[in-house]
Amino acid sequence: MFLLPLRHENMRGRRWPVVTFALIAINVIAFLGTHGTIEAQDAQIPERIEVVKHLVLLAATHPELKIGDDARKFVEPLSVQYPEDWKQLASPSRKPDDEWEARIRQVEDPAELQAEMDGISQKFQDLQRNTFLARYAFVPAHPTAISYLTCNFLHVGWLHLIGNMWFLWLAGFILEDNWGRAIYTIFYLLAGAVAAQIHGWFHPDSLVPMLGASGAVAALMGAFLVRFPKLKIEMFYWIFIVRGRFKAPALWLLPLWGLMELFYGSMSRQASGVAHWAHVGGFAFGMIGALILSRSGLEHKVSSAIEEKVSWSADPAIVQATEAAQQGKPEEAIKKLEEHVAAKPDSPDALVLLQQLHWRQGNSAGHQGATVKLCQLHLKKQDGEAALRDYEEFQNTGGQHLPAATWLDLCRSLEGQQNFERAVAEYDKLATAYPKERQSLLALMAAGRLSLKKLGRPAEALRFYRAASASPVPHLDWESNIQVGMKEAIAALAQSAVHAE
Repeated sequence: MFLLPLRHENMRGRRWPVVTFALIAINVIAFLGTHGTIEAQDAQIPERIEVVKHLVLLAATHPELKIGDDARKFVEPLSVQYPEDWKQLASPSRKPDDEWEARIRQVEDPAELQAEMDGISQKFQDLQRNTFLARYAFVPAHPTAISYLTCNFLHVGWLHLIGNMWFLWLAGFILEDNWGRAIYTIFYLLAGAVAAQIHGWFHPDSLVPMLGASGAVAALMGAFLVRFPKLKIEMFYWIFIVRGRFKAPALWLLPLWGLMELFYGSMSRQASGVAHWAHVGGFAFGMIGALILSRSGLEHKVSSAIEEKVSWSADPAIVQATEAAQQGKPEEAIKKLEEHVAAKPDSPDALVLLQQLHWRQGNSAGHQGATVKLCQLHLKKQDGEAALRDYEEFQNTGGQHLPAATWLDLCRSLEGQQNFERAVAEYDKLATAYPKERQSLLALMAAGRLSLKKLGRPAEALRFYRAASASPVPHLDWESNIQVGMKEAIAALAQSAVHAE
């Protein structure tokens, strides 16, 4: 029997789920970057387990032997945490586990035993220091601090990755939409660490690396159950040759999955290929976390703040203008919008609607005027890309020259975006269009500076500085700067001439 969730009834959010997208992207990038290494080292796991087993047995049966530093740091905590097991391992009456132990029990020469320990310690050190999985996957017997985070972004294969990412998408984006990006991110990362620790509690001696996002994703599923118990999930099923779809509430499906994981976890006495207790722990953590967020009122506060940001309540004047336009009264709509813009010049919705109405009426001048105001508003809000689009719209509809101050702000915005070629071109146009305005002088100086410092064009820079020096705009306060610029441009020209020779 094969079951796969396809979608649920609430597949739309109030804004883009950027954190969920980012988590999926990080997982995919991490998989592409580590899959080859993990695949190669995964084949060495039986060898690593054998080395560790021999190390522990030899240390328990011959405590007088000297052990390497890495091996000692691993063995000593085990002897303290599990004293009864340690005594059992040291008992000479215990049946040997394998041929190696049977052989080593026959050895009585201390030098030979020490040589055996030295070889095992060296192998253990090499495995610990050179194995990617030992460092970044979660190994319950000796977890590293970083592995509580990194194990959640590592996967052993494409199916493992795709399955986790699909469930992350289905459960994650709707929780992000309700909890907000900060809480959702903290919850996800914390859930992954908690799931790993719970897996470690149930398999404390396991040397099998645990990796994958399933613990954190299970937490999202638990939270989904608490928050949206009645939300119906569409499932695809395949039983032998019978295939189909059905819908059922989360309250029916997710607890069933949780109970199955609990059953499999109880049946497995040692860590297996599937970390069932990580799933159970993550699922429980998700349910508890969702209850706390809901009961504390924090979720409601965050959701209200998001709603306030994304909701749009139109001004009555815009509503009236829209209704007038729909009723075939464009002149009335334009009048209302112009009055509204005069009172509230920072209304982008009114300006966009005014743009559209003027265009429909064939009023190019009116359309250009609204576009200029929209450009000014976007510059004020430091949205340089939107302002540049407005300027291009202005040009495409026959506009020639922006107001000098607006044009200068646009040029500076281009400069801030490091679009130096376009900035110099626009500075030049501005200076040509408004030769007697102060903005013209500032444009010439800025064009000279960019040409010299950013574009490496001293000849062009010298032309701009000379034009600034000859400008009819009074510039006594800027004369020293202009002269310095001219000298630097001349020096750069001379230097380039020397290099050319």
